[in-house]
Amino acid sequence: MGSRKPSANAKRVKEFKSQLGGLDDLFAREDERRENLSQRKDAAQREKSCTSKNRYASYAEAKEAIAACAAHGTTGLKAYKCPHCNGWHLTSHPWE
Repeated sequence: MGSRKPSANAKRVKEFKSQLGGLDDLFAREDERRENLSQRKDAAQREKSCTSKNRYASYAEAKEAIAACAAHGTTGLKAYKCPHCNGWHLTSHPWE
């Protein structure tokens, strides 16, 4: 069993990294790649669920828009509070 001293551990880590042959930052690059992927996914989700939709300031405005859509033949719309912008959007998705 090896020493528990920080200096001994740092020496082992340095030795290990020297044996990797250029892959010493592999984990850091993978973490960065995953973070970038997560950010792109969040941005795409926000675009789909918020930015690309009409925003209503209140539930009453959203209900008026639903009534106007129903007058033109579009039925089954519901209003929901957006977690991104705190406004109201319309959806035809059936909520449980």
